[in-house]
Amino acid sequence: MLLDLTASSLDLTRAICDIPSVSGDEKPLADAIEAAVSGLAHLEVIRHGNTIVARTALGREQRVAIAGHIDTVPINGNVPTRDIDIDGAPHLWGRGTVDMKAGVAVQLKLAAELTDPAVDITWMWYDNEEVEASKNGLTLLAADRPDLFQADFAILGEPSNGEVEGGCNGTMRAIVRLAGVRAHAARAWIGENAIHRAAPVLARLAEYRAREVAVEGLLYRESMSAVRITGGVAGNVIPDACEIEVNYRFAPSKSAADAEAHIRNLLAGFDVEITDAAEGARPGLDAPIAQEFVAAVGAEPRPKYGWTDVARFSALGIPAVNYGPGDPHLAHHDEERVPVAQIEAVERGLRTWLSSR
Repeated sequence: MLLDLTASSLDLTRAICDIPSVSGDEKPLADAIEAAVSGLAHLEVIRHGNTIVARTALGREQRVAIAGHIDTVPINGNVPTRDIDIDGAPHLWGRGTVDMKAGVAVQLKLAAELTDPAVDITWMWYDNEEVEASKNGLTLLAADRPDLFQADFAILGEPSNGEVEGGCNGTMRAIVRLAGVRAHAARAWIGENAIHRAAPVLARLAEYRAREVAVEGLLYRESMSAVRITGGVAGNVIPDACEIEVNYRFAPSKSAADAEAHIRNLLAGFDVEITDAAEGARPGLDAPIAQEFVAAVGAEPRPKYGWTDVARFSALGIPAVNYGPGDPHLAHHDEERVPVAQIEAVERGLRTWLSSR
């Protein structure tokens, strides 16, 4: 499918949402993006797997990286998109409209039209953000082409209701393993039920109270949740194994080591394996360029509760914020939908700042 970069950001959002790109299957959309930007004379285009980078080389004093992931969580009857009206306000409904193809559409349109921006810009559209960190397109790109990450400031088009969200919580996954002894269900007393042994783990998680942690003037909320449970052999067998997957979202004041210690303390006495971890990012709003951006778009900074790739830029010493259309509460929701007005407002805000600095 060909993408028309002269179309409105709304129409571009519709077009790219209607190209399915569940994590691991981003190639058709990556192909379309590469084809669309490769013909733009003011951009150098680099492809790395299913990640597309397009950048200016105007010799400006500062460079801004602007990134968006092109993958989505699995589709559940919500593609193709459709136009809907909510309380008199037009919305676009469908998978990816919020997380985060509306942001990607805005970026594509501006990449095509801003031929003489006030700063040099590195646009990044990458794959596999919604899955484990080892597959993330930015992770793989940074390993092979660290030179592409040279920037004074970074903006992620993650959904933020058109406001600026600074930093992000970190995220960690752990597996809690419970062991038992198999037996015939008719003689349950002979065995030891591993699923029953999960009860105290679930009780501790259910009793856990989210903490609120202030970091550089923004209040981050933590959470600890069981997100998956597996176990069982057959309908007439006492199970000898059960696993509970736990997801911990932690404030950016904590390191991954701090987060692991917190999980192990909460679940002391149980077999816990950490399977995935990604550090959070401090807000970084004290940087002059970040303050200029916030003032230009007229936003009041808020914390980002979910993990985003601002953390990758933050780890490189690059201040980074989230700024995109869509309500983050609707990310991954089957009723995902984005207000048309927010798409237009974010395009307007980015265009003004990038053109007039």
